Amino acid sequence: MTEAIYICEGSELVDGGKGVRFPVTAGGEDWTAFVVRFGDKPYGYLNRCAHVPMELDWNQGEFFESSGLYLMCATHGALYEPDTGKCAGGPCRGGRLRSVSVVEKDDKVYWHAPDYGTVSLFFSASTARRQS
Repeated sequence: MTEAIYICEGSELVDGGKGVRFPVTAGGEDWTAFVVRFGDKPYGYLNRCAHVPMELDWNQGEFFESSGLYLMCATHGALYEPDTGKCAGGPCRGGRLRSVSVVEKDDKVYWHAPDYGTVSLFFSASTARRQS
């Protein structure tokens, strides 16, 4: 069974609005992941464009383009479907964002740390709240 690690309050995520970033290690490198709300559901991804390994947000937590319908890479303009992470246009050419398993329970959003694998969280003890 995977453990659930607190990310944020559910009320912090507005549909098609600003996301919340959190640190992860992927493939032995430190990166940032993020969670956004779309269609009243939270979705989490590694903050790494499928086109070029750059962070997507143009200001911290700003992942959606102006319509609130697509996630957009600020560097090259690649567009991604927020509910699937699939490339919807631009230079990502059929790529997809790497998903991070998140769940919302009792108006709190959690990341489900994998039992093993290439993505692991490295919150400090002061910022992580573990739930069974």
